[in-house]
Amino acid sequence: MTDRAHPQTVRDLMSISPVIPVVVVTETTDSASLAAALLRGGVGIMEITLRTSAALEAIRRATQEVPGMVVGAGSVSTVQQAEQARAAGAMFLVSPGATPNLARAALDTGLPYLPGVSTVSEMLALRELGLDAMKFFPALASGGLAFLSAVAGPLPHLMFCPTGGITPANATDWLSLRNVGCVGGSWLTPADALAARDWGRIEELAHTATRLTNATASQVSAVADTFASLAGAEQSEKHDGGGCGTGDNRRF
Repeated sequence: MTDRAHPQTVRDLMSISPVIPVVVVTETTDSASLAAALLRGGVGIMEITLRTSAALEAIRRATQEVPGMVVGAGSVSTVQQAEQARAAGAMFLVSPGATPNLARAALDTGLPYLPGVSTVSEMLALRELGLDAMKFFPALASGGLAFLSAVAGPLPHLMFCPTGGITPANATDWLSLRNVGCVGGSWLTPADALAARDWGRIEELAHTATRLTNATASQVSAVADTFASLAGAEQSEKHDGGGCGTGDNRRF
């Protein structure tokens, strides 16, 4: 059995939660309290993006103070960031894309690595490096459900975590694809909730996310309504960086 707190492969990561929260921290973000709130809500994994100067310390704190949480580093875009994230205690790495040098550096850390892809050629190139699980990004802008479903035919051995344009309303559509292990999204950690340190709200959002797997149509609608009331309009994927690629993609 896989030790949930020490995942060995990306597929181990995908089995932890149907949604990987994608988090942007600031200097005032209490990453340990955030991690604890997500964990209480049933989500045992989080991706802290390396988009701010506070990210590495946030990873360090969450990892050290909340040992039950699997904390990863997202938006890894340089060789140096891969090593810095490992040194800070990250348990996995996520990148929006992958050059040969970046992919090798990420693999050299020994951590599970989820590289971003948006074309079949990119998928094949990473498969040649031994990778069989990838981040499909930006998911909606890169062909959406139809594209990823079609990829399952010629590449049945690959699994994906779609990110970018995934919402509470469409997450189950993505999760129903046979080549999707989980999805990524920023709606579990609204910026205003982080700023207000509203850990109860984040705990409830996490709890709601755990209900996405195998939900019926009516349950999906109820879950989406719950997210809408908890997350607020500012967390709409059209506006917060989780959109279809036409908006701000900083959260990834």
